[in-house]
Amino acid sequence: MTQSPSIIYTWTDEAPALATHAFLRAISAFVKTAGVEMETRDISLAARVLAQFPELLGDKAVDDDLAELGRLVELPEANIIKLPNISASTPQMKECIAELQSQGYALPDYPDDPGTDAEKDALARYGKAMGSAVNPVLRQGNSDRRAPKAVKDFAKSNPGRMKDWPTDSKSHVSTMTGGDFFHNEKSVTLGEATTAKIEHVAKNGKVTTLIGALPLLAGEVLDATFMSRKALIDFFDAQVKDAKEKDILYSLHLKATMMKVSDPILFGHAVRTYFSNLFTNHEPEINELGANPNNGFGDVLAKLAGLARDPEGTIVSDIEKDFANGPGIAMVNSAKGITNLHVPSDVIIDASMPPMIRDGGQMWNANDELQDVKAVIPDSTYAGIFAATVEDCQANGKLDPATMGSVPNVGLMAQKAEEYGSHDKTFEAESAGTIRIVDAAGATLLSHDVEIGDIWRACQTKDEPIKDWVKLAVRRARATGSPAIFWLDSSRGHDAEVIKKVNAYLPDEDTDGLDIRILAPVDAINVSLERIRKGEDTISVTGNVLRDYLTDLFPILEIGTSARMLSVVPLLNGGGLFETGAGGSAPKHVEQFEEEGHLRWDSLGEYMALAASLQHLSEQFDNAGAGILGDALDAATGKYLESGRIPSRKVNEMDNRGSTFYLTYYWAEALAAQTADPELAKRFASVAAAMAENEDKIIGEINDSQGDAQKLGGYYKGDDKLLAEAMNPSDTLNAIIDAV
Repeated sequence: MTQSPSIIYTWTDEAPALATHAFLRAISAFVKTAGVEMETRDISLAARVLAQFPELLGDKAVDDDLAELGRLVELPEANIIKLPNISASTPQMKECIAELQSQGYALPDYPDDPGTDAEKDALARYGKAMGSAVNPVLRQGNSDRRAPKAVKDFAKSNPGRMKDWPTDSKSHVSTMTGGDFFHNEKSVTLGEATTAKIEHVAKNGKVTTLIGALPLLAGEVLDATFMSRKALIDFFDAQVKDAKEKDILYSLHLKATMMKVSDPILFGHAVRTYFSNLFTNHEPEINELGANPNNGFGDVLAKLAGLARDPEGTIVSDIEKDFANGPGIAMVNSAKGITNLHVPSDVIIDASMPPMIRDGGQMWNANDELQDVKAVIPDSTYAGIFAATVEDCQANGKLDPATMGSVPNVGLMAQKAEEYGSHDKTFEAESAGTIRIVDAAGATLLSHDVEIGDIWRACQTKDEPIKDWVKLAVRRARATGSPAIFWLDSSRGHDAEVIKKVNAYLPDEDTDGLDIRILAPVDAINVSLERIRKGEDTISVTGNVLRDYLTDLFPILEIGTSARMLSVVPLLNGGGLFETGAGGSAPKHVEQFEEEGHLRWDSLGEYMALAASLQHLSEQFDNAGAGILGDALDAATGKYLESGRIPSRKVNEMDNRGSTFYLTYYWAEALAAQTADPELAKRFASVAAAMAENEDKIIGEINDSQGDAQKLGGYYKGDDKLLAEAMNPSDTLNAIIDAV
């Protein structure tokens, strides 16, 4: 990237990647009229995997685009558009590797139980591409996420479905009251820089170094905590029994993709606890087959299917007994018998709890019927916000998207802040003893006594991101006039340290006349819920995980999806990162496209991100043309919504390609109508006229491509030629765009 107007568009995964093949063609043609160049970088799961093994791939080796972007985000000229990407779980990683191997890439198998040095090395490399591999690298700034006015207005005029809550609703959230990450957390703010070590001291005095060098900056907030294995298992056991007694569904809500070390372990304990007969009676067979409950019940079933011996049918009998003795499990896919416990990546808390609340506190059972549910969220750190929302709806009824206010978010996430930066500092205790963090002088900063199987983790939050976060919160409060609430709990170790910093940095900002508060998360969400029922907006100022949760929870309730949110990340060094919303149901979208040639993915998030990117670039490089393009795209997005050009869910109706055509058409119209640049207006007048004249023909060509199965050449790494052809089926439109 040079000191010239350029935007980097990221290739990612699944439905967003498919959509990019349609939209990028138009983008590149339009922005070049303002001297703006489009560059691309591939940060898909497949690309991340391949980048780990350059020496094995020969002429098939790929550049490490993610590492390059990690360097670029430190530059003031950085301008990057990031689409949703796969935060891979182990099952997804294995599928990706198998697909790449079938395409001729000489990758090693994923080692479940690495024994050799080569296997350990392979596992470490694959680990770099799993879970939240992208976001911590790119998010070198804090998050400003909100629903644009056009989107909010459209939602009010076209409110999404919201089911009534039964008057006798038994649905609730269950969380731990002790022994979890929240209750065990300790935190300290570093007075001076040091290089620390993380050590495990066994009861016999043996010291094992877990991390040999952990750089810590002055002013940095350092946390450590652990999840007790015994407390967790006792909790899961109690919840299974309680759900059975209450005759409600059992549903587990974790984030095994982002929290790629800790949450799969929690998921595995949940699987073991529910299927207690199976694991009590058949642990040797399960272990022999390499089945791992951390990868979900589906992995166990798949491995057991290959077992040659079960002459008495005892394994099947024990599974049936567990289902009979336990409560019904919330279903991911009732038709295929896929439960909430099948695959860790199928149920992500921030994407699964909002639909449950939207559906009257219910989830789907095995009979494809909605039923009251026990939402099991083991760690109590943030469970209370979901519990409070459930209780509010039970007391006050469903929310009304036609009248409700908004809860935009300012999120602390720069420089791997908080829990999402803990992956390399999370360990499952191999024996009882003490895990401690020791500074360079040998002083113990934080320590915990642990038992075998406990999950211990450390988190870091640097001072500069906190200061920038406070500044951004004040800026958004000033720009909107809305109250800004810092969601911080003084009884939590980490939050108590952050509160000190917020109170220290707020006086440096102009807060005169602003309503700025610090409230514990449950109090904050209760205030926010009370206000949105009155149609009032409240800015949530939160840490990294709550940022993630709230920017799905409220948007899904307000506007039906989080994919239509505008997410701007002002980078600490002056650049800009523009994110496009959540991936959500992207896998289902791909499945439908492969089967029916219909892509129901809505690229609205990409449209809004590009507009913001162009406007930022205009200011950054004093490029008036880029600003005109951005403003025109905003206008086009508004017309896109007003005209109802959103993709349909059904084949042979409007899909993503038709939607992108109309967005492009409206963009050309807006550029032709603007008066700031007559030459640009003249240029796009002919483009808009050509699109208007050929509208029916273009839509016909797009619709004619629907209804048939599509060959894409791969799920994780498709064939570029096949993908381009599938996503650009209108020769008429292609010719108009290529002539711009």
